[in-house]
Amino acid sequence: MLALILCSFYPAAAIIKGGKAIVYIGTSKRESSKGIYAWRLDADSGKLEPLGLVADTMRPVFLALHPNRRFLYAVSRPTAIDRQSVGVVLAYAIDTKTGKLTALNSLPSRGIDPVYVSVDRTGQNLLVANYGSNSGNGCVAVFPIDKDGSLAEASDFIKYTGSGVHPQRQLGPHSHAINVSPDNRFVFVADLGLDKIFIYHFDPEKGKLTPNDPPFATLHPGAGPRQFVFPPSGRFFYVVNEIQSTVTTFTYSAGSLREVQTISTLPKDFTGPNTAATLQVHPTGKFLYAANRGGDNLAVFSIDQKAGTLTLVEFAPTQGKTPGSFGIDPSGSWLITANQSSDSLVMFRIDPKTGRLHTTGQGLVVGTPSCVRFLPLN
Repeated sequence: MLALILCSFYPAAAIIKGGKAIVYIGTSKRESSKGIYAWRLDADSGKLEPLGLVADTMRPVFLALHPNRRFLYAVSRPTAIDRQSVGVVLAYAIDTKTGKLTALNSLPSRGIDPVYVSVDRTGQNLLVANYGSNSGNGCVAVFPIDKDGSLAEASDFIKYTGSGVHPQRQLGPHSHAINVSPDNRFVFVADLGLDKIFIYHFDPEKGKLTPNDPPFATLHPGAGPRQFVFPPSGRFFYVVNEIQSTVTTFTYSAGSLREVQTISTLPKDFTGPNTAATLQVHPTGKFLYAANRGGDNLAVFSIDQKAGTLTLVEFAPTQGKTPGSFGIDPSGSWLITANQSSDSLVMFRIDPKTGRLHTTGQGLVVGTPSCVRFLPLN
């Protein structure tokens, strides 16, 4: 059955006021979902119109849109046994009238259990992070994008070694996110198993990564960095740490990261198990949101525009279980949580002055959604 689940962040750029967008949703289990689904969003009213199944494919767990808005990419776990087989990278052409996706081609992701995919700002390369098996094997790859949107064989591939301090979660490398800097000159990789953010000089013409000096920034031992994001200013760098349920703030300049703050994503009196999932900065750059799986809430923070540091605003219950992802629409008006264990999506209106979330009463139910991308139509 169909389920609306939103998990993505809209790349930090200008706010797109009002208008319409297509919302693409990736899913993680073939038993309850058949591939990629889509909805049409009216940002003025918050109304979501279902467009149905737009690509029948096996477990497209994470999605990325091309800057020209004509192509969509996904990474897939092609078998029923997670984290044991090499994943697949999929390329699609977008029909903006219907939302339908037409398959262009697919390639092996070069690693086990791909979990993240992004497109560089020139639209010339696709970047893929492979989490690896439970014992490690994390790696990343770069795939050139042809003019027709299809993918060429990998132009670069990096495999990591080492381990972290957590006895179960950090037995080896687990690459969990890869993306470019605002100026497209650097590529960053968050590795959950090694507690590091790897930094590379990036050549988009050749699709090549060269280690920076210094080659990485280090998180607190056992933190488990999962995903990261830049605010619109490009002056700061925020990392959500899955294992320790924290967000770390770095100042950023020309490939250099300097830590200035680490703050919990959980209430002080919370005592149960939790893993932090994802984060997103509001398009205005004023607020940051982070999801808690276990606490089943979103931590809402205000951002100091000079220092980049975070101050807690509230903990907003997601009205469902295991919010593995959420999304903010390009207008910055709406936030939708994707509660994976309860197969539910809940929409909130964002207060533009405080960043607080207000329940709209609008919710949808579907099977195992895992990622959402907004395609602006105006």
